[in-house]
Amino acid sequence: MRKDVRKVVLAYSGGLDTSVILRWLQETYRCEVVTFTADLGQGEELESARRRAELLGATEIHIEDLREEFVRDYVFPMFRANALYEGCYLLGTSIARPLIAKRLIEIAHASGADAVAHGATGKGNDQVRFELTCYALDPHIRIIAPWREWDLGSREKLVAYAESRQIPIPRGKRGEPPYSTDANLLHISYEGRALEDPWVEPEEEMFTRTVDPRKAPDEPEYVEIDFERGDPVAVNGERLSPASLLARLNAIAGKHGIGRVDLVENRYVGMKSRGVYETPGGTVWLAAHRAIESLTLDRGAAHLKDELMPRYAELIYNGYWFSPEREMLQALIDKSQDKVTGTVRLKLFKGGVQVVGRKSPYSLYRQEYATFEEDTVYDQRDAAGFIRLNALRLRIRALVHRPYGQP
Repeated sequence: MRKDVRKVVLAYSGGLDTSVILRWLQETYRCEVVTFTADLGQGEELESARRRAELLGATEIHIEDLREEFVRDYVFPMFRANALYEGCYLLGTSIARPLIAKRLIEIAHASGADAVAHGATGKGNDQVRFELTCYALDPHIRIIAPWREWDLGSREKLVAYAESRQIPIPRGKRGEPPYSTDANLLHISYEGRALEDPWVEPEEEMFTRTVDPRKAPDEPEYVEIDFERGDPVAVNGERLSPASLLARLNAIAGKHGIGRVDLVENRYVGMKSRGVYETPGGTVWLAAHRAIESLTLDRGAAHLKDELMPRYAELIYNGYWFSPEREMLQALIDKSQDKVTGTVRLKLFKGGVQVVGRKSPYSLYRQEYATFEEDTVYDQRDAAGFIRLNALRLRIRALVHRPYGQP
């Protein structure tokens, strides 16, 4: 029995795992348990989590709508960087964890708790993301990770534990689910069990946010997104709050089957993992943001951003949102967005998104310079000297190592 913890704040979903954890904390640590449930737009009824926490004897119950903060303060900054982990993953799960962990710490301080707890397993990335954030915000906080302590190592043992303590088991949880999911306003992920063989195609019935592209409308839909300083502010001319805008893009893109990704990624803890993701609105948003940047960013700035993006994405994936290096990169990225303002028009059709128009008051594209027709601003003879100077080092190398006429 552990007696050194008086009160714990638990990141609580209301599902089987965290309900078992709630009771396990009470029994193992003989402590009060405060629950925190975040509404990040996962689309679930959260009042059931409140009822379950009350039934299990939680001392305090916190259920908070964090959708606007999530999109405004976490998703927006990430999309300014065009962040993709390993070229594919839009980081939907990764970017939610620092906000949840931040609120855990804030609630712990407000309620006088001396520990926080989470339900992440010892194999996954989320344990790292939660705990790095907690330590970054409170270096003295005690963190309890039951999956690294208890012997309930299987779904069967969790169910047996729940039944022995009269813990309500959510419908469908008695049997092993075909995969695990994580959802928020940006995406939904599917991992494990039926998806563990990377050769096996996921069943169509699994997808919940995107229609089968084959069943999407037979006519394309055009959508316009307005940007101000790198952030989307309106869809088809209607200004929307950050969360409402992402929800609108999800609905539009989802009905066209846009945003499905099936990938094998490298987890921070060392193994590879197969995951399937649906990120409909984010997929359209990324295409639009890159399009408006193509007009408004100088070549050097755009290329530097693209060089830094993999490092930035890796920091978010690995859980370093509150690290000094991420904050330094964010300052550079945010500075690059000063003139990233304008409108992008996209065509959505059968799972694909195509940029078909872009305009900006700060556009660096000038037709008088780019035209293939006759112009008065560009002297084509200047190119000869440009090429000869850039070729100088290549010519010298060839003179030394490849005398003319020799291989």
